[in-house]
This record gives sequence, structure tokens and C-alpha cells, in this order.
Amino acid sequence: MAGKGKARGGRRFDNPILPGFHPDPSICRVGDDFYLVNSSFEYFPGVPIFHSRDLVNWRQIGHVLTRKSQLNLDKMGSSRGIYAPTLRHAGGRFIMITTLIDGGGNFVVTARRPEGPWSDPIWLDEGGFDPSLLFHRGRVYYTRTGKGADFEHPFVHQVELDPATFKRRGRMRVIWRGSGGVWTEGPHVFHFQSRYYLLAAEGGTFLGHAQMAARADAPFGPFEPCPRNPILTHRRRRGHSIQATGHADLVTLRDGSVWAVFLGVRRCDGHTLLGRETFLAPVSFDDDGWPMIGDGGHAELKMPAPTLPAHAWPDVPARDDFDNLDLAPGWIFLRNPVPGAASLEERPGFLRLWGSSETLDDVAATTFVGRRQEHHAFTCQTDLDFSPRRPGEEAGLTVRAREEFHLDIAVRWTAARREAVATVRAGKSSRTLGRAPLPGHGRVRLEISAAADSYQFRAGTGNRQRLLGTVPTRMLSTETIKRSGILHFTGVVLGMYATGRGQRASVPADFDWFFYSGR
Repeated sequence: MAGKGKARGGRRFDNPILPGFHPDPSICRVGDDFYLVNSSFEYFPGVPIFHSRDLVNWRQIGHVLTRKSQLNLDKMGSSRGIYAPTLRHAGGRFIMITTLIDGGGNFVVTARRPEGPWSDPIWLDEGGFDPSLLFHRGRVYYTRTGKGADFEHPFVHQVELDPATFKRRGRMRVIWRGSGGVWTEGPHVFHFQSRYYLLAAEGGTFLGHAQMAARADAPFGPFEPCPRNPILTHRRRRGHSIQATGHADLVTLRDGSVWAVFLGVRRCDGHTLLGRETFLAPVSFDDDGWPMIGDGGHAELKMPAPTLPAHAWPDVPARDDFDNLDLAPGWIFLRNPVPGAASLEERPGFLRLWGSSETLDDVAATTFVGRRQEHHAFTCQTDLDFSPRRPGEEAGLTVRAREEFHLDIAVRWTAARREAVATVRAGKSSRTLGRAPLPGHGRVRLEISAAADSYQFRAGTGNRQRLLGTVPTRMLSTETIKRSGILHFTGVVLGMYATGRGQRASVPADFDWFFYSGR
């Protein structure tokens, strides 16, 4: 493990490399190709997987966990579910290990191709979280965070596994007790230049986040801490737009240079809206072999690019016309979708949603199809063909953080007429922002636009749009939600939804297209 990432001809790249809700990145290289995965929490399919040739430009090629037999999210609370996957490649296989919080613990799935199909889970244990694997000289080491000194100070544990069955060889052992910070997490062990390097984050995954390093001559230690720890943090750069850096994973290029992917957030006016995003920075080593990530442990919005030929992918179209038989990889559901709740075949050229009895306020498999908000400023629109017949039936667009925090604009049946209604759910209360009457049938244009400080909601027919309300974006920020005493790890997701509010809707909601463009 030596060298430093260098720029190619002065080329630079923009951080984050994966904007929006893409936390806990893990990366591996196979030849000239790079693959990366992220946590997905309560959303399905689980664990998005991306492909790159230059570490800067990424395209989503699918998800790892695409079947309920792999990922059962029934009644899974928000910010629970899938935590911190690790992706590795060994013996001609891709191996992904992760934790299903509240659903069975740590497990492994494998595939010959990164697009899948991936195997059903091989369950390892229910203890701890943030698992990782090191494949070295025919051996496999399983590392994770686990029971420690107290609730806020867990230790890093490790055990050897059988490479064929992933069964334990021996007992789990503590290899690192942390350096004193809270929440030691995201541990990875690497072998470079005859040494074993342990990287783990501390300080909690927000403003106090920091990446620590240690090394040893043997896989189980003893590990000595880096004298320059932390090797990555912005906790003393509170005025910088990038905060909460940590939870890093490393990849070595063919030229021997090393790069780190890690999570961070971009705050706006003291609020975090987009969630934890994926950043990239080079790794350098001092004369004693200790690593440092970025520029002296810091990351910037623009940095020198790796010494790899630039390889951009075709842009994802701003508008999805739903003309294919399958949804594009960027679309996600809220928990496991109810079979038949969403269809691209019942009315070709439309995404048809059948509203269930559940609503966006419920911890349930609500009828919802969404995508991550990736920009602080954007425009989102759809044309909806929906003629509700009963009170409670509604369909529309939502800006969702979790059950207790979401903003909606919908077509609804109220008092014997069809109308557009914008509503706010914040904590334990809900209120109506605005409403407008609609013709008894026909398509309705719904629009959500955002600036850095506010969301605006519009509805109408044809080109006649009416502003129904404006909401401060901080209403959905991590800081606002945390002040309510709620643990919150995700970012905002924009989506289409339908509900019958207590019963299955009697008519479908047909979305002709969906448009999203960031500014």
C-alpha cells in the first residue's frame, strides 16, 4: 500500500461523486472496473450497486437485494433495515456483506456478475453491525463492530471464516477498542506491504465524525493507532460546506495509488437535507507508512482526479416516460412492495399505482415509487390521470424523509368533488397548505420545485398551474428531525404514491411520466 492519487493533466472532479442519499460507501476493483455499494435502510430493492471506469463517473447497474427472500422489510421502521454493506471480489465471485437491523443481523450474498443474480443470504450472526471481509492468502476474516465497554463505545471484533461456507473458524475476538471516541463503526481491515491496516470511524455519523487508522503485523493484532489520527475529519471545519466525513473504504489502482470513498454531508444554512452522500479523495502515506485521506485529512468540493482515462456514461434522462417493461434502476419502493401495487403493463406507457389501505404516515408497505433528491434546487413534475370515487382516495407526489416528516401534493376526492391538496406532516401534526378545485376527470399536472431554502407546490390542468403553498426545506432536515428525538440516517426521497386511506383504492392512479431536473 503505497503511493498517492495524482491528477491526470490537471483534470479535476466534483464531490460528491454520488450526490443525495448514498451513505456508507464500499468499493472494490476488478481489473479496470470499479464497483460501489451503499446502505439502503427501509427502501427496496436493497443496496444499490454502481459501476465506474474512472472513479469519478458512476452509473447504477441495479441492486444487490432484489427479492423478499433476500430482504424482508415488513414493518421495518424508518432508518432501520440495511446498514453499511461491504463489497469485495475474490475467487471469481462478488461478495457483499451487510446488516439487516431488526431483521436477523449480519449476512453474506454472492454473485458471479455484479448485476446479479445474487444468492439468498448466508446468515452469520445477530451480534454487532457494519460487517466487513478481508480475503487474503486463501483465508477470510470477518470484521464487525460489536459489544464494547458500554452502549456508546462498541469494540471491533473479528473471526476467521471458512472460504467455502462462511462458517466460523474459532471464536470472535476483540481486535480494537477504539481511540476513545463514541461509536466506533464501519471497520475495514486491509493487507498492504506485509502489514494489516484497520480503518474505523468514530464520533458518531454526523458533525463529530472522524476516520481513525491503526496497523498490526498480524490480522488479529495487536493494532497500534496512527499517531496522526484522525486521518479524515471536518469536525474542526464547521464553516466548510462539507461536514460529517468518515466511514471510509479504500481501493488500490493498477499504478499502486490508493483512493478512499467515504460519506459526508453538504449543509445549507446549518441544515442537512440530502442525507449522507458519497465522496472521493486520494490517500497519501508518510515515510512511516501511515495513511492520510485527502488534503491533510480534508476533502473539497473540487479535487484532482485520479490518473485514469475519463469515462463518462450517458446522462440519465430527466424525464421517464415509463415506456419500458421494467423500472429504471434509480427507482425504489418503501419496504417490500405489495404484489400488483405498481405496474408498467396494465396501461402501457404509464406507471399505474393501486392505492393500498396504508398511508405515508404508516410503517408499512405503502404504495410508493420514488427516487433520491440529489440537488438542493430542482424541479419535479408529473402528469397524473386519477379520478377518485370515494373519500380518502388520493394519489400524487411526496417529498419524504420518514413517516413523521413528509410533504405531499395530491389529487383527492373531498366533499363530492375532485381537488388538488398540498399537505404537511411534521412530527405529530398535519396541516393543509392549500387546495384548488379540479375538473371531475382528466389529467392533472403536479409540480414540486425547490430552492436551497424552500419547497413550492403547484397543481393544475394544462398549462394553468396554481401555487398551493411553500414550505421551508429545513422542515425535512436531519437537524429538525433530530430535535424531535428521532434517530434519522436517510436523506429526502421524492416519489409518486397512492392510497385508499383505510381500504384499497377503487380506481388506479396512472402517472404518464415523471420529470426531475436539478439546478
